[in-house]
Amino acid sequence: MIMPKGQLLLMPANPVFMWVTLLIALVLNTVPWGRQAWMPDWLALVLVFWSVHQPQRVGMGAAFVFGLLMDVTSSGPLGLQALGFVGLVYLSTALHRRIVWFSLPVQALQVLPLFVVSTTIEVVARVASGGVMPGWTIVLAPVLQAALWPPMSSILLAPQRRSPTRDGKRAG
Repeated sequence: MIMPKGQLLLMPANPVFMWVTLLIALVLNTVPWGRQAWMPDWLALVLVFWSVHQPQRVGMGAAFVFGLLMDVTSSGPLGLQALGFVGLVYLSTALHRRIVWFSLPVQALQVLPLFVVSTTIEVVARVASGGVMPGWTIVLAPVLQAALWPPMSSILLAPQRRSPTRDGKRAG
């Protein structure tokens, strides 16, 4: 595959780092700082990131388990978040080769529809199960998640950019 100009080859992702970042995102979602409809879903953001960059390691099974954990911690209908996360990871895995080809700002535009679809799935499932329709501020969550994509990508890819040798004479 021809690499885009200026893009470095990355080292393999450390599986422990991947799962720790997913657990940190789960904790960030469960912090009781007044969960508002407009707040970004950190776990969805990190799940999409790893399913785009490491689709063989983070897939729909992980999305389902983390969705169930979110349902349990939020005392919501069991399977609601899981359904949204599985749809999100399915779409991001299907588009992962396309997404990584672009620069980070364009990647954010590419993942915005994924976050919109996931939020729509969750809202429709919540309303169909007898829940209350959230206000218009629910529209801000996917936009904030897409806006957080470039800085989150830079942070999560940082350990893979280091030099594979300790002497530091190689590029990277």
